[in-house]
Amino acid sequence: MSGSRERLEVDATVKIRYRDEATTLACWRAVSPDNYQAPKDIKIESETNRDELRITIASTKGLGSLLATVDDLLSCLQAAENVLNGLQIEEHR
Repeated sequence: MSGSRERLEVDATVKIRYRDEATTLACWRAVSPDNYQAPKDIKIESETNRDELRITIASTKGLGSLLATVDDLLSCLQAAENVLNGLQIEEHR
């Protein structure tokens, strides 16, 4: 072995369906800054299609890094959803 190490890329795609396109876009906007601020070994791409948000995460740092990034992403999405749900409740009062 020459000592060079091949980097293995692992990836995951998260697909979430929301009740409508407006909610999908709001959640996408809430997490899209992460696409540009990710560490160099993490690549995040996201897109929307009507009521579906699709986010693909790739990592060359291994499975643990990928899982931590997915966990962080889901936490951010949950926070965005909680805010949107809170706004909806206030609108109906």
